[in-house]
Amino acid sequence: MTEFKNNERELHLFRLRLGAALIFVLVCFGLLLTRFIVLQVVRHDDYAAKADENRIAIAPVTPNRGLIVDRNGVVIARNYSAYTLEITPSKVGNLEATIDALAEVVNIEPRHRKIFRKLLDEGKNFESVPIRTRLTDEEIARFAAQSYRFPGVAIQARLFRQYPLGEVASHVVGYIGRISQRDQEKLEERAEKENDDQLLANYQGTNYIGKEGLEKHYEAVLHGTTGYEEVEVSAGGHAVRTLSRTPATSGNNLILSVDIKLQQLVEEAFGDRKGALVAIEPATGDILAYVSKPTYDPNLFVEGIDSDSWKALNESPDKPLINRPISGAYPPGSTFKPFMALAALENGKRTPQQTIFDPGYFNFGNHRFRDDKEGGHGTVDMYKSIVISCDTYYYNLAADMGIDMIANFMKPFGFGQVTGIDLDGERTGILPSTEWKRKAYRKPELQRWYAGETISIGIGQGYNSYTPLQMAHAIATLANNGVLMKPHLVKAIEDVRTGERTLTVPKENGRIELKPENLEFIKKALRGVPVEGTAARAFQGAGYVSAGKTGTAQLFQIKQNEKYKEGSVSQHLRDHAWYIAYAPADPESGIPRIALAVLVENGGFGAAAAAPIARKVLDYYLLGKLPDPPKPTDKEVEPEAEPGAHGD
Repeated sequence: MTEFKNNERELHLFRLRLGAALIFVLVCFGLLLTRFIVLQVVRHDDYAAKADENRIAIAPVTPNRGLIVDRNGVVIARNYSAYTLEITPSKVGNLEATIDALAEVVNIEPRHRKIFRKLLDEGKNFESVPIRTRLTDEEIARFAAQSYRFPGVAIQARLFRQYPLGEVASHVVGYIGRISQRDQEKLEERAEKENDDQLLANYQGTNYIGKEGLEKHYEAVLHGTTGYEEVEVSAGGHAVRTLSRTPATSGNNLILSVDIKLQQLVEEAFGDRKGALVAIEPATGDILAYVSKPTYDPNLFVEGIDSDSWKALNESPDKPLINRPISGAYPPGSTFKPFMALAALENGKRTPQQTIFDPGYFNFGNHRFRDDKEGGHGTVDMYKSIVISCDTYYYNLAADMGIDMIANFMKPFGFGQVTGIDLDGERTGILPSTEWKRKAYRKPELQRWYAGETISIGIGQGYNSYTPLQMAHAIATLANNGVLMKPHLVKAIEDVRTGERTLTVPKENGRIELKPENLEFIKKALRGVPVEGTAARAFQGAGYVSAGKTGTAQLFQIKQNEKYKEGSVSQHLRDHAWYIAYAPADPESGIPRIALAVLVENGGFGAAAAAPIARKVLDYYLLGKLPDPPKPTDKEVEPEAEPGAHGD
């Protein structure tokens, strides 16, 4: 009986243990099933994506940068493909030893090492950095045969920017360069400002960005849209196959208003002289030529400029990196006089027939303001004052008008105002007024405008300071009968996918209300300058009617008893030479086809240095005539003084 009870108890315990084991197994199985459901159903997409991330690599496809061409289709900026030798520092043990070993296989010069170090400092350690670009076929073959020796070093096919015309139009086009940390920060700021989440993604895989000129201003247009490739990779990280591809979209092309042949002609006409020229089509605002001398080669910057070249450019006394048409501000000299005369007519301060007697000076208080011609020009009316460039006439006129009347009239013409050209870095210049002086100086005694300061303003001296672009814009506006057109370098943007061109030519940007009889009188006087006035020698025998005005901008104050002698003055202290013009200027021709401003820094007399350059421009643009090549026997001679301010 006892044995039966023991067996029954053991059987009961066994059944309990079996039930417990069964429950445990069921619980475990339930847990496994639940986990399986979570993994395979609930979180399937998440884990599938993670698995794909280990199996699939996303590689950005850099877009082709848009082309830049002139108005006639001549290519100024283009792309080409080349192979580069790149190092990923994070995958290289001893970097210096690796570079030394590579130098035995491909040509690596000290300048390549300097650029590499500079790029390495700007970048991140895990990014690949080029040590050599544009490898030859022989170098590619040599490295390929020994690539096993260099883990972390690879040959990559890259797109490079090229400026086939070299220095021509360098200040127009600008250049691109490798994206720096500062560039990255600007992109982030722009993305935040524009609330554009795709902006930064669009620069994945892009190594270069516009740094200056149109390359910078139109970066968003030229860059294009980055594409992507999904590549299946092995456990070792090697590409097995391409699973899908979203092609990159090339950037759009820029069609410039610039005539590159005219641009080349002007740059050659300047020779080694410093200065600027801007030529505008008055009816549209198209910039036909935009010259800043000296120039530089933008190709130097594409791969990262070496320190020696940068030092040569940056420390040159000629300052070739300055974009003079928008960044250089100069006193306009006598080119200011036609606008002064027009202001006098419009404000009733003078009539065309009203005369003064010029004894060769103008006294104001205890100061004597001298005319350039000793003994003066005698009786002078408004026409004669412009044609022969009489200073005394405008000393007198400025005193009668006062500074604020002058400033109020000049402002609508764009003097001392940004034009809004499609380039970055445009200066405002200085249009002096009582308000300007109050803002320009902190000390109360310097904020006051003195009547004596107005006198020199009348001949384009004193505080007057304008850019060559502003001068070209002003004379183009006058030629266009007071209708303002915004100056621009890009005439159209071409969609690379459709070929459709979108014009950027703006509509009328404003209108200055001028009495037709006053405007026509000033134009008549300007036509007289190249016929019987200060520019007669430069325009002798021209086959067209032009209008213009010479100007000579003084750089330092001459003592009252001294006379300016160019030959005795250091080159860097010589006067700046100006010429503004438009053509054809005969009334029957309608709106002139071209207006321009020429500045030759330290060129001396406007008639001798600047007007001949303008003549070459107009000869080519209106007649298709190319300048005669210089004769081997020609010698540089000191120009004779012409009439006007220091001989305008």
